Amino acid sequence: MTQARHWQKSTFSDGSDGDACVELAATQAILHLRESDTPSTELTTSTAPLTHLIHGIKSGLFRT
Repeated sequence: MTQARHWQKSTFSDGSDGDACVELAATQAILHLRESDTPSTELTTSTAPLTHLIHGIKSGLFRT
C-alpha cells in the first residue's frame, strides 16, 4: 500500500507564477521532489546527495 505524501513548496514560490515551483515530500529516509506543473514526474533521493547538490549550487560549482 502506498503512503499519501504531504507535498510542501518553498515560500519563495509565492510569485505571480505560483504553479512553477519545486515541491518536496519526505517518507522515512527518502526525499521526493517534483515540479508543480508536472506532478506525475518525481525524483527520489536521500538527504546526503541532495545536501551535496544544494551545497554545489550555493558555492557556484555549476556556473558556466
